[in-house]
Amino acid sequence: MSRKDRYHDVVKQALENEGWLITHEQLVLKSGRKNMYIDLGAELLVAEKENIKIAVEVKSFTNTSEISDFHSALGQFNIYKLALTEQEPNRTLYLAIPDWVYEELFEDKFMQRVLINYSVLLILFNNENKKITKWIPNI
Repeated sequence: MSRKDRYHDVVKQALENEGWLITHEQLVLKSGRKNMYIDLGAELLVAEKENIKIAVEVKSFTNTSEISDFHSALGQFNIYKLALTEQEPNRTLYLAIPDWVYEELFEDKFMQRVLINYSVLLILFNNENKKITKWIPNI
């Protein structure tokens, strides 16, 4: 198992507050000889529809270089996305980041193109009030 991200419990509580059922504290994906661990798996029962299933990778962006943190997060996101496509194709992967990181880094036009090009889905959260502030795109 991997170590919990700094905001793991914040995102977990924020999802639960929105009605999500946390199904996995760490969603395990098999990848050859090694296992990969996505931070959270969750489901939401929608009236008259099938359950919506998501996997959430939480990132804090606490290192001195936000760009370096983003490079790491983007690589991890893409690898997990490929593994999910093969192992749990009905589950959608999201990257959860603090809302202030989005405002400082991702509102840039180039960064927006990167997010679109790599089809990165985001959950923005406020770590102080433990709430999700935005889903990108909106869920």
